[in-house]
Amino acid sequence: MTTEAPLADAAAVHALVGAAPRVSEWIEIDQASVDRFAEATGDRQWIHIDPERARRESPFGGPVAHGFMTLSLIPGLLERTVALQQRMGINYGLNKVRFTSPVPVGSLVRASFAVQGVNDIDDDGVQVVWNVTLERQGSERPVCVAEFISRHYF
Repeated sequence: MTTEAPLADAAAVHALVGAAPRVSEWIEIDQASVDRFAEATGDRQWIHIDPERARRESPFGGPVAHGFMTLSLIPGLLERTVALQQRMGINYGLNKVRFTSPVPVGSLVRASFAVQGVNDIDDDGVQVVWNVTLERQGSERPVCVAEFISRHYF
């Protein structure tokens, strides 16, 4: 959880352009979470949900999280990393996404959020483009890089 003062208006969000990235805490990707994601999405490929087969046959040496599971962590990590004193926030979309490295089950991951740009929108809101990098502890390569777009209303 962030210890910085909450951003309470559009001007405070605009001030993040060019600032140092905000970095989340580490979270563990466990098999139970991967299994729940598989159940929720219907993506039950064995490399995700069959640990024994994944150890025997997968090039990753064991089960890995779904790429889209990794991507879906972004909004929650953003909420816990960048405090926004807002009426409402919504996910608006993505411009670019790359899954650059696998996330083995049991890994710790975290995200860094750098503001690429902010535009004012109606109803006292801003649209923010975040450059997001998800990294796995102990790996030199990120696991996911994305341009994530969110809207925040104050």
